[in-house]
Amino acid sequence: MNRFEANLRIPGPTSIPDAVREAGAHQMVNHRGPEFAVLQNSIIARLKTFYRTENDVLIVTAAGTGGLESAIVSFLSPGDRVLAVTIGAFGDRFAKIATVYGADVTKLAFEWGKAAEPARVREALQAGGPWKAVLMTQNETSTAVTNPIHELAKVVKDVAPDALIVVDAISGLGAVPFETDDWKLDVVVSGSQKAWMVAPGLSFVSVSPRAWEAAAVAKMPKFYFDLAAHKTSAEAGQTPWTPAVAVMFQLDVALDLMEQEGLEDICKRHAAVGAAVRAGLTSLGFKLLADPAYASNTVTGAWIPEDLDWKTFNGKLRKLGLIVAGGQGALKGKIFRIGHLGHVTVPDILNAMAVLEQALIELGRPVTPGVAVQAAQVAALKSLGLAK
Repeated sequence: MNRFEANLRIPGPTSIPDAVREAGAHQMVNHRGPEFAVLQNSIIARLKTFYRTENDVLIVTAAGTGGLESAIVSFLSPGDRVLAVTIGAFGDRFAKIATVYGADVTKLAFEWGKAAEPARVREALQAGGPWKAVLMTQNETSTAVTNPIHELAKVVKDVAPDALIVVDAISGLGAVPFETDDWKLDVVVSGSQKAWMVAPGLSFVSVSPRAWEAAAVAKMPKFYFDLAAHKTSAEAGQTPWTPAVAVMFQLDVALDLMEQEGLEDICKRHAAVGAAVRAGLTSLGFKLLADPAYASNTVTGAWIPEDLDWKTFNGKLRKLGLIVAGGQGALKGKIFRIGHLGHVTVPDILNAMAVLEQALIELGRPVTPGVAVQAAQVAALKSLGLAK
């Protein structure tokens, strides 16, 4: 098997549809010319549809972390009081970015595998302040947990109404329900290599009018990640710096595919594959990491049994053509993660479950052939309302 033909089941970069891959081979155009302006304007309008927002949406040529950095430097000043609500490695990273730039960060950390609790967020907000911003993670890739952003945002609006609500939605937006405007979120960041089904290289940032007011007085140092500069350029159909043109071509086609499927059906598909993965892994005896009430529909984490060596297990999976992710930070070597977002279907997951079964059997584990495939398929059908 060609090493690039495996079943890629990591939480990003995700698998890319053929039509999207082919679009990346498009000949370059003048990124200061009218063709690019038409392309970017069309993409921004469609991104707003999936963001569920009337706010500005800006395109930053950078990985998701660059999008998060732009959100920090564009709206905050050194010394601003910031509450960082973190449930894993990426929440910690968001807090670290703010700290590096001189914000006065209070980190409210929750046990890995658990979602943030609105009551504790309320207590933290009441205990400090005045708060300039609250940082949250919609979907924590490292722990496979989806935060109740709507509930958390309500708490912020109630206790600290002047605080900007800044959300890392990199591994969830475009795959699970999300309402930027209805939830009154000020800044929302996502990344091209996740649910958008394109190559890495772009991040997208929605910005509310309140956030632009903050930008006018923000004092953090910035140049490349200055979102005010991106806004000015976008109004002229351009970007302030050279954009990732090939990824833009891909995104244009990916958005066509997403529009054809429709946001509601996209979310239903992700719910089905999420249910399938969790059921399949459970049937194989794996203990899941995430609190079931907040289990992510884009990535699933499972504990590795003490008598199963991760490197041996992972090597066997790779040999059979299944590429999964390991644990991060404190969970390195203790869990493995299966990504199921973007270009993924129930049959893709059934294939992954079959490979997991084969690998475990070859490693001498007591597995009944077909058990995970059956459990996964039944769970998917139930999620789709096609079985009881």
